[in-house]
Amino acid sequence: MAEVKCEKAKKCGGCQYQGIPYKEQLKKKQKNVQGLLGKFGKVQPIMGMEDPFYYRNKVHAVFDRDKKGNVISGIYEANSHHVVAVEKCFIEDEKSQEIIRTIRDIAKSFKIKIYDEDTGYGLLRHVLIRRGFQTGEIMVVLVLASPILPSKNNFVKYLRQAHPEITTVVINVNDRHTSMVLGEREIPVYGPGYIKDVLCGCTFRISPKSFYQVNPVQTEKLYQTAVNFAGLTGKETVIDAYCGIGTIGLVAARYAGKVIGIELNKDAVRDARVNARENNIKNAEFCQGDAGEFMVSMAQSGQKADVLFMDPPRAGSDKKFLSSVIRQKPEKIVYISCNPVTLKRDLEYLTGHGFQVRKTQPVDMFPFTDDVETVVWLSKGVADSKKIRGEFSL
Repeated sequence: MAEVKCEKAKKCGGCQYQGIPYKEQLKKKQKNVQGLLGKFGKVQPIMGMEDPFYYRNKVHAVFDRDKKGNVISGIYEANSHHVVAVEKCFIEDEKSQEIIRTIRDIAKSFKIKIYDEDTGYGLLRHVLIRRGFQTGEIMVVLVLASPILPSKNNFVKYLRQAHPEITTVVINVNDRHTSMVLGEREIPVYGPGYIKDVLCGCTFRISPKSFYQVNPVQTEKLYQTAVNFAGLTGKETVIDAYCGIGTIGLVAARYAGKVIGIELNKDAVRDARVNARENNIKNAEFCQGDAGEFMVSMAQSGQKADVLFMDPPRAGSDKKFLSSVIRQKPEKIVYISCNPVTLKRDLEYLTGHGFQVRKTQPVDMFPFTDDVETVVWLSKGVADSKKIRGEFSL
Protein backbone atom coordinates (compact mmCIF):
# COMPACT_ATOMS: atom_id res chain seq x y z
CA MET A 1 0.00 0.00 0.00
CA ALA A 2 1.50 3.29 -1.12
CA GLU A 3 2.11 5.90 1.54
CA VAL A 4 0.15 9.10 0.99
CA LYS A 5 0.99 12.41 2.58
CA CYS A 6 -1.50 15.25 2.75
CA GLU A 7 0.06 18.70 2.94
CA LYS A 8 -2.79 19.93 5.17
CA ALA A 9 -2.71 16.99 7.61
CA LYS A 10 -1.13 18.86 10.55
CA LYS A 11 -3.41 21.90 10.28
CA CYS A 12 -6.53 19.87 9.55
CA GLY A 13 -6.10 17.26 12.27
CA GLY A 14 -8.78 15.02 10.76
CA CYS A 15 -6.44 12.20 9.77
CA GLN A 16 -4.39 11.25 12.81
CA TYR A 17 -2.73 8.37 10.92
CA GLN A 18 -1.70 10.39 7.88
CA GLY A 19 1.65 9.22 6.50
CA ILE A 20 1.40 5.82 8.24
CA PRO A 21 1.20 2.79 5.89
CA TYR A 22 -2.27 1.27 5.97
CA LYS A 23 -1.15 -2.11 7.34
CA GLU A 24 0.47 -0.31 10.26
CA GLN A 25 -2.74 1.65 10.87
CA LEU A 26 -4.66 -1.63 11.17
CA LYS A 27 -2.09 -2.99 13.62
CA LYS A 28 -2.43 0.12 15.79
CA LYS A 29 -6.22 -0.12 15.83
CA GLN A 30 -6.14 -3.83 16.60
CA LYS A 31 -3.82 -3.18 19.53
CA ASN A 32 -6.05 -0.36 20.81
CA VAL A 33 -9.23 -2.45 20.72
CA GLN A 34 -7.43 -5.45 22.22
CA GLY A 35 -6.09 -3.28 25.04
CA LEU A 36 -9.54 -1.92 25.88
CA LEU A 37 -11.74 -4.96 25.27
CA GLY A 38 -9.38 -7.94 25.62
CA LYS A 39 -10.51 -8.47 29.22
CA PHE A 40 -13.89 -9.59 27.86
CA GLY A 41 -12.40 -12.26 25.56
CA LYS A 42 -10.56 -12.68 22.27
CA VAL A 43 -10.76 -9.80 19.78
CA GLN A 44 -11.04 -11.02 16.19
CA PRO A 45 -8.61 -9.63 13.56
CA ILE A 46 -9.77 -6.22 12.32
CA MET A 47 -11.55 -6.08 8.95
CA GLY A 48 -9.64 -3.59 6.77
CA MET A 49 -10.19 -2.16 3.28
CA GLU A 50 -8.60 -3.20 0.02
CA ASP A 51 -8.62 0.45 -1.11
CA PRO A 52 -8.73 2.86 1.85
CA PHE A 53 -8.94 6.10 -0.18
CA TYR A 54 -11.83 8.43 -1.14
CA TYR A 55 -14.31 6.36 0.85
CA ARG A 56 -16.41 9.07 2.51
CA ASN A 57 -19.84 9.43 0.88
CA LYS A 58 -20.60 12.55 2.94
CA VAL A 59 -18.41 15.61 2.39
CA HIS A 60 -18.76 18.87 4.31
CA ALA A 61 -16.98 22.11 3.41
CA VAL A 62 -16.88 25.42 5.29
CA PHE A 63 -16.73 28.57 3.17
CA ASP A 64 -14.69 31.61 4.13
CA ARG A 65 -12.31 34.23 2.71
CA ASP A 66 -8.54 34.29 3.07
CA LYS A 67 -6.51 37.36 4.02
CA LYS A 68 -6.52 38.51 0.38
CA GLY A 69 -10.29 38.27 0.17
CA ASN A 70 -10.34 35.15 -2.01
CA VAL A 71 -13.14 32.63 -1.48
CA ILE A 72 -11.84 29.43 0.13
CA SER A 73 -13.47 26.14 1.08
CA GLY A 74 -12.19 23.60 3.55
CA ILE A 75 -12.62 22.47 7.13
CA TYR A 76 -12.19 23.94 10.57
CA GLU A 77 -8.75 23.51 12.07
CA ALA A 78 -8.83 21.18 15.07
CA ASN A 79 -10.26 22.88 18.20
CA SER A 80 -10.88 26.18 16.42
CA HIS A 81 -13.06 27.97 13.88
CA HIS A 82 -10.11 28.86 11.68
CA VAL A 83 -10.80 27.50 8.20
CA VAL A 84 -8.07 25.44 6.56
CA ALA A 85 -8.39 25.66 2.78
CA VAL A 86 -8.50 22.15 1.31
CA GLU A 87 -8.12 21.53 -2.42
CA LYS A 88 -7.94 17.74 -2.29
CA CYS A 89 -8.70 15.27 0.49
CA PHE A 90 -7.60 11.64 0.21
CA ILE A 91 -10.50 10.18 2.20
CA GLU A 92 -13.44 12.16 0.78
CA ASP A 93 -15.36 11.23 -2.36
CA GLU A 94 -13.64 12.77 -5.38
CA LYS A 95 -16.79 13.80 -7.28
CA SER A 96 -18.16 15.55 -4.19
CA GLN A 97 -14.93 17.50 -3.88
CA GLU A 98 -15.21 18.55 -7.54
CA ILE A 99 -18.71 19.94 -6.90
CA ILE A 100 -17.51 21.92 -3.88
CA ARG A 101 -14.68 23.44 -5.95
CA THR A 102 -17.18 24.43 -8.65
CA ILE A 103 -19.42 26.18 -6.10
CA ARG A 104 -16.40 27.99 -4.68
CA ASP A 105 -15.28 29.13 -8.16
CA ILE A 106 -18.69 30.47 -9.26
CA ALA A 107 -19.78 32.12 -6.00
CA LYS A 108 -18.47 35.54 -7.05
CA SER A 109 -20.04 35.52 -10.52
CA PHE A 110 -23.43 34.71 -8.98
CA LYS A 111 -22.96 37.44 -6.36
CA ILE A 112 -23.16 35.00 -3.46
CA LYS A 113 -21.56 36.65 -0.45
CA ILE A 114 -19.57 34.41 1.87
CA TYR A 115 -20.77 34.36 5.48
CA ASP A 116 -18.53 35.97 8.10
CA GLU A 117 -18.86 34.29 11.50
CA ASP A 118 -17.52 37.33 13.34
CA THR A 119 -19.89 39.90 11.86
CA GLY A 120 -22.82 37.62 10.96
CA TYR A 121 -22.83 39.22 7.50
CA GLY A 122 -23.04 37.21 4.30
CA LEU A 123 -24.98 34.26 2.89
CA LEU A 124 -23.09 31.04 2.10
CA ARG A 125 -21.89 29.25 5.22
CA HIS A 126 -21.35 25.58 4.32
CA VAL A 127 -21.87 23.05 1.54
CA LEU A 128 -22.75 19.44 2.30
CA ILE A 129 -22.58 16.77 -0.41
CA ARG A 130 -24.07 13.30 0.03
CA ARG A 131 -23.56 10.63 -2.61
CA GLY A 132 -25.08 7.19 -3.08
CA PHE A 133 -22.14 5.03 -4.12
CA GLN A 134 -24.41 2.28 -5.51
CA THR A 135 -27.05 4.48 -7.16
CA GLY A 136 -24.76 7.36 -8.20
CA GLU A 137 -27.32 9.89 -6.91
CA ILE A 138 -25.87 13.10 -5.46
CA MET A 139 -27.40 15.63 -3.08
CA VAL A 140 -26.05 19.18 -2.75
CA VAL A 141 -27.02 21.02 0.43
CA LEU A 142 -26.32 24.77 0.43
CA VAL A 143 -26.28 26.01 4.04
CA LEU A 144 -27.30 29.68 3.87
CA ALA A 145 -27.91 32.41 6.43
CA SER A 146 -31.08 33.35 4.50
CA PRO A 147 -33.55 31.39 2.34
CA ILE A 148 -32.96 33.79 -0.56
CA LEU A 149 -30.33 32.59 -3.06
CA PRO A 150 -29.53 35.15 -5.81
CA SER A 151 -30.25 33.85 -9.34
CA LYS A 152 -31.29 30.55 -7.80
CA ASN A 153 -32.54 28.91 -10.99
CA ASN A 154 -29.52 29.92 -13.04
CA PHE A 155 -27.18 28.81 -10.27
CA VAL A 156 -28.74 25.34 -10.13
CA LYS A 157 -28.78 25.11 -13.91
CA TYR A 158 -25.08 25.95 -14.15
CA LEU A 159 -24.23 23.53 -11.36
CA ARG A 160 -26.10 20.68 -13.03
CA GLN A 161 -24.55 21.42 -16.41
CA ALA A 162 -21.13 21.16 -14.81
CA HIS A 163 -22.12 18.06 -12.81
CA PRO A 164 -25.11 16.24 -14.35
CA GLU A 165 -24.82 13.54 -11.68
CA ILE A 166 -26.53 15.90 -9.20
CA THR A 167 -30.06 14.65 -8.58
CA THR A 168 -31.24 17.09 -5.92
CA VAL A 169 -30.28 20.50 -4.49
CA VAL A 170 -31.50 21.67 -1.08
CA ILE A 171 -31.20 25.02 0.67
CA ASN A 172 -30.74 24.60 4.41
CA VAL A 173 -31.38 27.80 6.35
CA ASN A 174 -29.07 28.38 9.30
CA ASP A 175 -29.60 31.98 10.44
CA ARG A 176 -28.31 31.49 13.98
CA HIS A 177 -24.95 32.36 15.46
CA THR A 178 -24.10 28.75 16.22
CA SER A 179 -21.43 26.12 15.68
CA MET A 180 -24.06 23.73 14.33
CA VAL A 181 -23.69 23.17 10.58
CA LEU A 182 -27.32 22.58 9.63
CA GLY A 183 -30.35 24.65 10.55
CA GLU A 184 -33.92 23.39 10.96
CA ARG A 185 -35.50 24.68 7.74
CA GLU A 186 -34.93 22.88 4.43
CA ILE A 187 -36.08 24.03 1.00
CA PRO A 188 -35.64 21.64 -1.96
CA VAL A 189 -34.90 23.80 -5.03
CA TYR A 190 -34.23 20.96 -7.44
CA GLY A 191 -35.24 17.30 -7.25
CA PRO A 192 -36.98 15.52 -4.35
CA GLY A 193 -34.79 16.77 -1.48
CA TYR A 194 -33.26 13.38 -0.77
CA ILE A 195 -31.19 10.67 -2.46
CA LYS A 196 -31.35 6.88 -2.39
CA ASP A 197 -28.64 4.31 -1.98
CA VAL A 198 -28.48 0.51 -1.84
CA LEU A 199 -26.91 -1.30 1.10
CA CYS A 200 -27.00 -5.05 1.79
CA GLY A 201 -29.69 -5.47 -0.87
CA CYS A 202 -32.01 -2.81 0.62
CA THR A 203 -32.73 0.64 -0.80
CA PHE A 204 -32.47 3.56 1.61
CA ARG A 205 -33.74 7.12 1.35
CA ILE A 206 -31.27 9.65 2.78
CA SER A 207 -32.26 13.21 3.74
CA PRO A 208 -29.80 16.03 4.55
CA LYS A 209 -29.89 15.37 8.32
CA SER A 210 -30.30 11.60 8.28
CA PHE A 211 -27.56 9.44 9.77
CA TYR A 212 -26.06 7.09 7.19
CA GLN A 213 -22.69 5.41 7.58
CA VAL A 214 -20.03 7.32 5.61
CA ASN A 215 -18.13 4.25 4.35
CA PRO A 216 -20.52 2.04 2.34
CA VAL A 217 -17.93 -0.65 1.54
CA GLN A 218 -17.14 -1.30 5.19
CA THR A 219 -20.73 -0.76 6.31
CA GLU A 220 -21.79 -3.88 4.42
CA LYS A 221 -19.12 -5.87 6.29
CA LEU A 222 -20.25 -4.28 9.56
CA TYR A 223 -23.93 -5.13 9.06
CA GLN A 224 -23.18 -8.59 7.74
CA THR A 225 -21.23 -9.26 10.94
CA ALA A 226 -24.03 -7.84 13.13
CA VAL A 227 -26.75 -9.95 11.50
CA ASN A 228 -24.58 -13.07 11.67
CA PHE A 229 -23.98 -12.47 15.39
CA ALA A 230 -27.76 -12.17 15.93
CA GLY A 231 -28.29 -15.70 14.53
CA LEU A 232 -31.87 -14.96 13.46
CA THR A 233 -34.22 -17.85 12.60
CA GLY A 234 -37.28 -15.91 11.40
CA LYS A 235 -39.22 -15.99 14.66
CA GLU A 236 -37.50 -13.40 16.84
CA THR A 237 -38.75 -10.01 18.02
CA VAL A 238 -35.88 -7.61 17.38
CA ILE A 239 -35.35 -4.13 18.82
CA ASP A 240 -33.18 -1.78 16.73
CA ALA A 241 -32.21 0.96 19.19
CA TYR A 242 -30.80 4.24 17.86
CA CYS A 243 -32.03 2.98 14.48
CA GLY A 244 -31.41 6.08 12.32
CA ILE A 245 -33.04 5.58 8.91
CA GLY A 246 -33.57 1.92 9.68
CA THR A 247 -30.50 0.44 8.01
CA ILE A 248 -29.66 -2.37 10.45
CA GLY A 249 -33.29 -3.10 11.30
CA LEU A 250 -34.43 -3.41 7.70
CA VAL A 251 -31.50 -5.64 6.78
CA ALA A 252 -32.29 -7.84 9.80
CA ALA A 253 -36.06 -7.87 9.10
CA ARG A 254 -35.57 -10.36 6.26
CA TYR A 255 -34.38 -12.89 8.84
CA ALA A 256 -36.55 -11.97 11.87
CA GLY A 257 -40.18 -12.30 12.92
CA LYS A 258 -40.64 -8.63 13.84
CA VAL A 259 -38.41 -5.56 14.08
CA ILE A 260 -39.14 -2.45 16.16
CA GLY A 261 -36.87 0.54 15.53
CA ILE A 262 -36.54 3.50 17.89
CA GLU A 263 -34.87 6.80 16.99
CA LEU A 264 -34.93 10.35 18.38
CA ASN A 265 -34.42 12.17 15.05
CA LYS A 266 -37.88 12.65 13.50
CA ASP A 267 -36.47 13.11 9.97
CA ALA A 268 -34.63 9.80 10.24
CA VAL A 269 -37.80 8.04 11.48
CA ARG A 270 -39.74 9.42 8.52
CA ASP A 271 -37.07 8.07 6.18
CA ALA A 272 -37.06 4.70 7.98
CA ARG A 273 -40.80 4.30 7.44
CA VAL A 274 -40.47 5.21 3.78
CA ASN A 275 -37.56 2.80 3.45
CA ALA A 276 -39.66 -0.02 4.89
CA ARG A 277 -42.45 0.65 2.36
CA GLU A 278 -40.10 0.96 -0.59
CA ASN A 279 -38.39 -2.33 0.29
CA ASN A 280 -41.79 -3.99 0.81
CA ILE A 281 -40.80 -4.92 4.37
CA LYS A 282 -43.97 -5.33 6.41
CA ASN A 283 -42.59 -6.80 9.63
CA ALA A 284 -40.77 -3.63 10.73
CA GLU A 285 -42.12 -0.57 12.52
CA PHE A 286 -40.33 2.60 13.57
CA CYS A 287 -41.05 4.86 16.55
CA GLN A 288 -39.82 8.37 17.27
CA GLY A 289 -38.50 8.97 20.76
CA ASP A 290 -35.70 8.49 23.25
CA ALA A 291 -34.31 4.94 23.10
CA GLY A 292 -33.85 4.77 26.88
CA GLU A 293 -37.42 5.89 27.64
CA PHE A 294 -38.78 3.48 25.03
CA MET A 295 -36.93 0.54 26.56
CA VAL A 296 -38.09 1.49 30.08
CA SER A 297 -41.70 1.67 28.89
CA MET A 298 -41.38 -1.65 27.09
CA ALA A 299 -39.89 -3.32 30.15
CA GLN A 300 -42.66 -1.93 32.40
CA SER A 301 -45.37 -3.25 30.06
CA GLY A 302 -43.86 -6.72 30.16
CA GLN A 303 -42.92 -6.81 26.49
CA LYS A 304 -39.77 -8.73 25.67
CA ALA A 305 -37.26 -8.61 22.83
CA ASP A 306 -35.36 -11.70 21.78
CA VAL A 307 -32.55 -9.76 20.13
CA LEU A 308 -31.41 -6.19 20.74
CA PHE A 309 -29.36 -4.29 18.19
CA MET A 310 -27.87 -1.13 19.65
CA ASP A 311 -25.80 1.43 17.76
CA PRO A 312 -25.52 4.46 20.07
CA PRO A 313 -23.57 7.70 19.40
CA ARG A 314 -19.94 8.11 20.48
CA ALA A 315 -20.97 8.86 24.06
CA GLY A 316 -22.32 5.32 24.28
CA SER A 317 -25.55 4.33 25.99
CA ASP A 318 -26.86 5.63 29.32
CA LYS A 319 -27.69 3.84 32.57
CA LYS A 320 -31.44 4.28 32.02
CA PHE A 321 -31.25 2.41 28.74
CA LEU A 322 -28.85 -0.27 29.98
CA SER A 323 -30.85 -0.92 33.16
CA SER A 324 -33.98 -1.45 31.06
CA VAL A 325 -31.99 -3.95 28.95
CA ILE A 326 -31.13 -5.84 32.14
CA ARG A 327 -34.83 -5.95 33.04
CA GLN A 328 -35.79 -7.14 29.56
CA LYS A 329 -33.19 -9.91 29.46
CA PRO A 330 -33.00 -10.35 25.66
CA GLU A 331 -31.40 -13.61 24.53
CA LYS A 332 -28.80 -11.69 22.55
CA ILE A 333 -27.41 -8.19 22.35
CA VAL A 334 -25.51 -7.04 19.28
CA TYR A 335 -23.71 -3.82 20.24
CA ILE A 336 -22.26 -1.72 17.41
CA SER A 337 -19.92 0.99 18.66
CA CYS A 338 -17.83 3.74 17.09
CA ASN A 339 -15.98 4.39 20.36
CA PRO A 340 -14.18 1.49 22.10
CA VAL A 341 -13.72 3.60 25.26
CA THR A 342 -17.46 4.04 25.92
CA LEU A 343 -18.03 0.51 24.62
CA LYS A 344 -15.75 -0.82 27.36
CA ARG A 345 -17.70 1.13 29.98
CA ASP A 346 -21.05 -0.22 28.76
CA LEU A 347 -19.75 -3.78 28.47
CA GLU A 348 -18.57 -3.62 32.08
CA TYR A 349 -22.11 -2.72 33.11
CA LEU A 350 -23.73 -5.45 31.00
CA THR A 351 -21.27 -8.17 32.00
CA GLY A 352 -21.67 -7.09 35.62
CA HIS A 353 -25.38 -7.89 35.30
CA GLY A 354 -25.22 -11.40 33.90
CA PHE A 355 -24.39 -10.96 30.19
CA GLN A 356 -21.29 -12.48 28.65
CA VAL A 357 -19.31 -11.31 25.64
CA ARG A 358 -19.25 -14.09 23.05
CA LYS A 359 -17.46 -12.45 20.15
CA THR A 360 -15.80 -9.10 19.36
CA GLN A 361 -15.13 -7.95 15.79
CA PRO A 362 -13.46 -4.60 14.95
CA VAL A 363 -14.09 -3.10 11.51
CA ASP A 364 -12.00 -0.27 10.04
CA MET A 365 -14.68 2.17 8.93
CA PHE A 366 -12.43 5.24 9.00
CA PRO A 367 -8.97 4.65 7.45
CA PHE A 368 -6.31 7.27 8.25
CA THR A 369 -8.13 8.28 11.44
CA ASP A 370 -7.79 6.75 14.89
CA ASP A 371 -11.48 5.82 14.95
CA VAL A 372 -12.62 2.20 14.76
CA GLU A 373 -16.02 0.52 14.70
CA THR A 374 -16.59 -2.62 16.78
CA VAL A 375 -19.38 -5.23 16.82
CA VAL A 376 -19.88 -7.20 20.03
CA TRP A 377 -22.19 -10.17 20.57
CA LEU A 378 -23.42 -10.69 24.14
CA SER A 379 -25.81 -13.26 25.56
CA LYS A 380 -26.81 -14.98 28.77
CA GLY A 381 -26.10 -18.60 29.62
CA VAL A 382 -23.79 -20.97 27.78
CA ALA A 383 -23.24 -20.36 24.07
CA ASP A 384 -20.90 -21.72 21.46
CA SER A 385 -19.54 -18.75 19.50
CA LYS A 386 -18.55 -21.07 16.66
CA LYS A 387 -22.18 -21.94 15.97
CA ILE A 388 -24.01 -18.90 14.66
CA ARG A 389 -27.37 -19.81 13.15
CA GLY A 390 -28.79 -18.30 9.98
CA GLU A 391 -25.54 -16.90 8.55
CA PHE A 392 -26.10 -13.98 6.21
CA SER A 393 -23.86 -13.17 3.26
CA LEU A 394 -23.93 -10.43 0.66
